[in-house]
Amino acid sequence: MRDHPEIDPETDLMLERVVDVAPELIWRAWTEPEHLTQWFTPKPWETIACEIDLRPGGVFSTTMRSPEGEVLPADRGCYLEVVEQRKLVFTDALGPGYRPKGESFMTAIILLEPEGAGTRYVAIAMHADPAARGKHEEMGFIEGWGTALDQLVEHAKTLA
Repeated sequence: MRDHPEIDPETDLMLERVVDVAPELIWRAWTEPEHLTQWFTPKPWETIACEIDLRPGGVFSTTMRSPEGEVLPADRGCYLEVVEQRKLVFTDALGPGYRPKGESFMTAIILLEPEGAGTRYVAIAMHADPAARGKHEEMGFIEGWGTALDQLVEHAKTLA
């Protein structure tokens, strides 16, 4: 896959899968708040708010609610790179306008490449150190991001 960064197994987690949805539908699901809220958190969690300013330095923010009703406030991050229907890079290390923030959890890279009638989907979570990677893995990165991808695919099919 082009634009695939070098993965450091000590600090990075990756999910890669070919899905039966065209890249433009996955792009819409990732970049339009009314669609992102439908799939972004693995059920029974919910994404109850989303703010997207789709440009480098623009805001990416989600607010989630647990099954018990606890609201996790939005952590406003920003986009670092936006390549239409191909690549999204965002981080919680910087706020909108590249404003430095305190503690960071990760930088995420979403890569989309046409493959047959579908898309090769790659999601990479880059962490500052092995401890942060380990914490994310223990939180259920593979299961959680895999479930979210299943939900994304299901929702994206309704956009066709």
